[in-house]
Amino acid sequence: MVIETASAKSAEPTYGGSSEQTRHKTQPIADDSLAQKWLQCLAEISKHVNNQSFKTWFEPLVPIKFEKNELTIQVPSQFFYEWLEEHYYAVLRTSIEEIFGQDVKLIYAVAEEEYLAPSPVEPQQVPLEGAVLPEGHPQRQNHIRASVRREDVEQMVREANLNSRYTFENFIKGESNQYARAAALAVANNPGGTSFNPLVLYGGVGLGKTHLIQAIGNHALRTGRARRVYYVSSEKFTVDFVDAIQRDRLSEFSNRYRSMDILIVDDIQFFSGKEKTQDNFFHTFNELHQLGKQIVLSSDKPPKELKGLDERLISRFQWGLTADIQPPDLETRIAILRKKSEDNGVDLPQDIVEFIAVNVTTNIRELEGCLISLLARSSLENKPITIELAREVVQTIVTDVRPPIGIEFIQRTVANYYDIPEDLLRAKTRKQEVALARQVAMYLAKELTSASLKTIGLHFGGRDHSTVIHAYQTIEDLMKNDETFRNALLQLRRKIELTSR
Repeated sequence: MVIETASAKSAEPTYGGSSEQTRHKTQPIADDSLAQKWLQCLAEISKHVNNQSFKTWFEPLVPIKFEKNELTIQVPSQFFYEWLEEHYYAVLRTSIEEIFGQDVKLIYAVAEEEYLAPSPVEPQQVPLEGAVLPEGHPQRQNHIRASVRREDVEQMVREANLNSRYTFENFIKGESNQYARAAALAVANNPGGTSFNPLVLYGGVGLGKTHLIQAIGNHALRTGRARRVYYVSSEKFTVDFVDAIQRDRLSEFSNRYRSMDILIVDDIQFFSGKEKTQDNFFHTFNELHQLGKQIVLSSDKPPKELKGLDERLISRFQWGLTADIQPPDLETRIAILRKKSEDNGVDLPQDIVEFIAVNVTTNIRELEGCLISLLARSSLENKPITIELAREVVQTIVTDVRPPIGIEFIQRTVANYYDIPEDLLRAKTRKQEVALARQVAMYLAKELTSASLKTIGLHFGGRDHSTVIHAYQTIEDLMKNDETFRNALLQLRRKIELTSR
């Protein structure tokens, strides 16, 4: 059996070999024979995995079509696909070959996230996704969506105490958060139906934990996957609990929290030292978990490192999945600034975006705060947005402000070092001494700036990005094999870094 994923957006393989990737909106198909075969396939798979794994990783799969010996199944996300390939390839292969035949090709269709949310039509009918399944199919209930009016959804979002702007669409993906985001999306698409229960997201201040856990609630409500959702901070939970005791309404308090389809609790580290609150939350947790309801938590540390919490609570927090969110890398910070400036209707110059992203590195909240301050200063003082104004704003947040290192500055420094005219670095000449200097400048441009390969190439006479890659590799090899050259280049790099301050 051949397994692949294909892309409707690009003919280029996403993975090695013949692997490709499909991302598209699936249409319902009434194919009872396919549905029946898929039922048999699921029954075969269930013999080889435990019940929780089956429920988490195989029930959400939807058969799309089977033609020309190709079986297409939809998976909820890229993360889902990668997990199946890594952990359950053998089970899938043997089970599908048993039911569909030895030569069948399996194609994954990775659902586009934008198609997971219903369109804002009133009254709003959330569509059935994937194949139409027969009565009695174990997946059938998971794929039935109720008819929901848009204003009713908005009301549910407000009652859930959610910020409607905190969505997956507004959350900037990056290497620092992609695992947490994928896990959150899996939970939002199948609340209580995965092994990620509870889902605990942890990380430092201002990294997007609150955004991501609220995105789960927003997504689940807007797609009809949950009806009763509530977001609460641990401090608000404690205040509500104390108030319920004082008003003799503890039963009403408990019933309210324990009736949710998804309960989202932010900053659970603040339960520390509050023994009665912890005891009540322990029983709330148990009740929801036993009913198969989804619990989502956030914290500044992983559960095992939380102090002042009951061991039985910490144990339960570790039942599901714990995922961390790291500080955003440079590329993610640049993407966040671009997105936020677009949201504010401002076309921020690239050099200013890079300047802020290079200097504000700790968290997203400071990054956004810096951008808002910059826009406010520009508007209130009627000043153009310049590097100088950006520097003034950044200095209120960061003590050690570094100016961005420009490609032109690198070219000028390298040309002076090799004692050649700067314009030769951009010329077509292939003289050995010029070619080496050009390669060094390209190498340093890639190392010291956030510019793309294409941008770097354009600064060197419109050269192709492959030329930049070749130059980078050439210098890397020279550094490995020639210690004198390596030391000289490191000194040159240090000079550029110091001079640019």
